[in-house]
Amino acid sequence: MDVKEILAKCDHTLLAQTATWEQIRAICDDGMKYGCASVCIPASFVAQAAAYVEGKLPICTVIGFPNGYDTTAAKCFMASEAVDNGAEEVDMVINLGWVKEKKWEDLLSEIKAVKAACKGKLLKVIIETCFLTQEEKIKMCQIVTDSGAEYIKTSTGFGTAGATREDVALFAKHVGPGVKIKAAGGIASIRDAEDFIALGASRLGASRIVKEVKAMEEK
Repeated sequence: MDVKEILAKCDHTLLAQTATWEQIRAICDDGMKYGCASVCIPASFVAQAAAYVEGKLPICTVIGFPNGYDTTAAKCFMASEAVDNGAEEVDMVINLGWVKEKKWEDLLSEIKAVKAACKGKLLKVIIETCFLTQEEKIKMCQIVTDSGAEYIKTSTGFGTAGATREDVALFAKHVGPGVKIKAAGGIASIRDAEDFIALGASRLGASRIVKEVKAMEEK
């Protein structure tokens, strides 16, 4: 696969707790230069980044991140504020305790509420696969499909494991036709990226793909 095609599917990501504006600006520069799908950054930088890129690159942010146990009202506020600040895409974390308690209706209602708070912008739902059983993952594929969210996403990158090829293949088998897949966490190389895309992912949350491309250019 052409490297440009891979980069066009990458949410170039920096979510470290110690991230500074200088670092965020640098990944915005890279995202614009290399034609990434978006930059995925902490909510506190969204307004500044949106002003900086001047519409040349979508800004993505995360809410309820990384644990997912904020209240629904808090998640809705965070999503609404992020969009008002210039976010084009929002990645939310589900309430994992509710999955363990089989509170399926509560999970569906929350995702629908956050989707409404996104005011027409794109919503990706992080189900943090490393903490779920196969049955729970399949159930969440159904719930995300029913919610109206555009994407199901594997991982925060802050759990015990990131995206796996098996989970992306499972998603591809069980999500509805309107739901896309984002693989995130631990995508270390262009080869990894190609594998995940071949399995059905149309977005990749990654920080290392652009770094690899840069290293190739320097050779």
